[in-house]
Amino acid sequence: FSGPFTDVVTTNLKLRNPSDRKVCFKVKTTAPRRYCVRPNSGVIDPGSSVIVSVMLQPFDYDPNEKSKHKFMVQTTYAPPNISDMEAVWKEAKPDELMDSKLRCVFEMPNENDKLNDIDASKPAPVLNTSKQDGPMPKPHSVSLNDTETRKLVEECKRLQAEIMKLTEENRHLRDEGLRLRKVAHSDKSGSPTALALRDNGSNSLPSLLVVIAAIFIGFFLGKFIL
Repeated sequence: FSGPFTDVVTTNLKLRNPSDRKVCFKVKTTAPRRYCVRPNSGVIDPGSSVIVSVMLQPFDYDPNEKSKHKFMVQTTYAPPNISDMEAVWKEAKPDELMDSKLRCVFEMPNENDKLNDIDASKPAPVLNTSKQDGPMPKPHSVSLNDTETRKLVEECKRLQAEIMKLTEENRHLRDEGLRLRKVAHSDKSGSPTALALRDNGSNSLPSLLVVIAAIFIGFFLGKFIL
């Protein structure tokens, strides 16, 4: 039985009668609640065959658990007049009975089998040699769009890196300005330190404007890409 076992899995068992007499058969299992067998008994004419469907009910599959389920196909030569199948099996002598035992094996398909099944389910490509209704698309159009998109993404990453760099510089200047402001409070207003503070404050303004402009550019490119 091949998984997955979340639904009913059916396996066919072919029984053939190679003799020149009719043969009665009966299929038994060690786990009758787990399997549905159709037909589970019957008569096979000489030289004929019959297909028995064995349906495994859904269950939780454990690959580490070894299967102990078994089937037995029991057969005996049919009497000249068959009126009651139950009576045939009750009256059959042990030396007149023949049996074949089968062990159940559960297997899960591997990844390669799954990929093969998916590929087989895909429709084969159809080559149309007739005249096309419209012009054929240019083969380089898709690659060109991909190239432009890749360039925009790289440019956006570069601008974001610049924004981070400028933000770090602005933070450094802000911290330096706070430090100088504290020093200025302890000095006189006309001292060289106070003059240096005013100069640093005026110099930090253009850097702040550059950071704001870079943020707007990065936000605009980010929306355009996404």
